[in-house]
Amino acid sequence: MILRAVLCGLLATSLGLAVGCGSSRRSEPILGPPPLDEPPERRGEVVFMKQCHQCHPGGAGGLGPGLNNKPAPAAAIKLQIRSGLGAMPAFSEKEISDADVDAVIAYMMSIRTYEKGD
Repeated sequence: MILRAVLCGLLATSLGLAVGCGSSRRSEPILGPPPLDEPPERRGEVVFMKQCHQCHPGGAGGLGPGLNNKPAPAAAIKLQIRSGLGAMPAFSEKEISDADVDAVIAYMMSIRTYEKGD
């Protein structure tokens, strides 16, 4: 009798799983995987707003000088972020990772108003 109850339970479970797993596709189309990474400029904007915006609002001058019109190359910007200059503090890798520094630089380049000949 116990064996019969166990077998009936197993049969019912098996049928339930078979019916549930064999259902038709969901009606929503599969659009592909979600993007894994956001553009570096977007990530850079987030980091910039957190770490730099207080002194360089929108890349313009504030407590610190304006950044939008500076023709500095990426390597010089990275060096200044890591070393600091004047009243600007140095930011260690613990404060801003190398990847985030690169993203900030990409953001700064995207909002730059400097043009050759200015």
